[in-house]
Amino acid sequence: MTLTGELFIAGERRRTDSHFVAHDPAAGADIAEPKFSGATLFDVADACAAADAAFDIYRGKPLEERALFLEAIADEIEALGDVLIERASRESGLPVARITGERGRTAGQLRLFAKEVRDGQWQKLRIDHADPARTPPKPDLRLRMIPLGPVAVFGASNFPLAFSTAGGDTASALAAGCPVVVKGHSAHPGTAELISGAIARAAAKTGMPAGVFSMVNGTTRAVGEALVADPRIQAVGFTGSRGGGEALMRIAAARPRPIPVYAEMSAINPVILLPHALKARGGALAEAYVASLTMGSGQFCTNPGLVLGIDGPDLDAFAGKAGDVLTGAPAQTMLTPGIHKAYESGKEALANSDYVTKLAEGAAPEGPTRGRAALFSVTAKDFFADPVHLHEVFGASSVLVRCADLDELIGVIGQLEGQLTATLQLEAEDHDAARRLLPVLERTVGRILANGWPTGVEVTHAMVHGGPYPATSDARTTSVGTLAIDRFLRPVCYQDLPDGLLPSALREGAQAGVVARIDGKWQS
Repeated sequence: MTLTGELFIAGERRRTDSHFVAHDPAAGADIAEPKFSGATLFDVADACAAADAAFDIYRGKPLEERALFLEAIADEIEALGDVLIERASRESGLPVARITGERGRTAGQLRLFAKEVRDGQWQKLRIDHADPARTPPKPDLRLRMIPLGPVAVFGASNFPLAFSTAGGDTASALAAGCPVVVKGHSAHPGTAELISGAIARAAAKTGMPAGVFSMVNGTTRAVGEALVADPRIQAVGFTGSRGGGEALMRIAAARPRPIPVYAEMSAINPVILLPHALKARGGALAEAYVASLTMGSGQFCTNPGLVLGIDGPDLDAFAGKAGDVLTGAPAQTMLTPGIHKAYESGKEALANSDYVTKLAEGAAPEGPTRGRAALFSVTAKDFFADPVHLHEVFGASSVLVRCADLDELIGVIGQLEGQLTATLQLEAEDHDAARRLLPVLERTVGRILANGWPTGVEVTHAMVHGGPYPATSDARTTSVGTLAIDRFLRPVCYQDLPDGLLPSALREGAQAGVVARIDGKWQS
């Protein structure tokens, strides 16, 4: 399949006079062809207008047709074959095996949301029948969730498939009944074009309105800012840096009618080494920790950027083993030159802290854009003395915090910013300590793991990929798993409407096979 570098505006390809090219981070060189069109503000406005025009048509489609659309997208993505895998790998520097797995996850989550749409429980149907004999008379009240409206989705740098053009934000928004306008990530424009073509073909094959999907590209902030500011956009999905997410939040809040921004931004994901686990398997923990830290050059939002333990010989042994293993870790290609530069700056800031000791550094890089892993150490007493210790360094860098005792460790956790994850490494003898930690962790993170590693997010009904600020902009939500659909829905109540005017799902007797709360009792 030949790339053209064009935008996708409501099912039609469009060229502009502004161009940019993709970059191959492994080679450290630009990819000369094709030249990709940068969207103008008029293109953004056209995409938003088309999404708005498509909204009532799309949300009015039967749920089965909406589900078939999501499944068709998955089929079209898989039909791209090796062309997609090779292009995504070249633009991101990620290995072919990683991209292949990510394609499977992308198709899988689309199909999971198709099942969720068919299931219908996300509508949260509630019916309270009238009681005219009551004083005052009780009206007939019926509630369902409806889609918010057109959604802007920003592609992520570190997941060119699963968190980008057809990723979790797009899948959950489309599942909710919202048209989507994607701002393609400038680091992988060819990948975005291939996926956009797949979505456009799926929309045409399943009879969806053309404006149900558009994709605009560009290297300037103006495109994304205009997208969020457009009055027809009703919500935003974003995965990226804290600075980028906060900038979009400010634009959304300043609109005459503010809208929600669901931004996943920054986390250092503490790993807690409880004493008995550290004594029983400290060496194995050190090896597994370094493997998690360096996976994908550390470019995961759940990367273990912080590890805490109680100071003593067992923690010394862990630190020594982790340092030895990390010293042999090869430098890996990072996603973009800009990300690599930011990573090096973050490591330098830690190394220059008056309170930090560098424990180990990975093998020297042998090529451009390679990230060299690093491990630092600081005492709990000094951890909060310099804010640089708290900042996410996006890459394979981590800080070991030496705590005097469990009370001090709990105190550190309690003062952390919001996180996506926290991991407890524990044995049965550590359960009492874990019980003390759990209430603090529940206030701090979105997902608590035991005897695992945070790098890896399962796409299921029970998954939470979110957490208190600044891990995300709204701790009540998740960007992974079927609960993500809730971000793009809102409740509407219908009072005393004649049955023939009600939405079909709320008409009398139409709730068979769907969980609904009728007169206060759940039934299906």
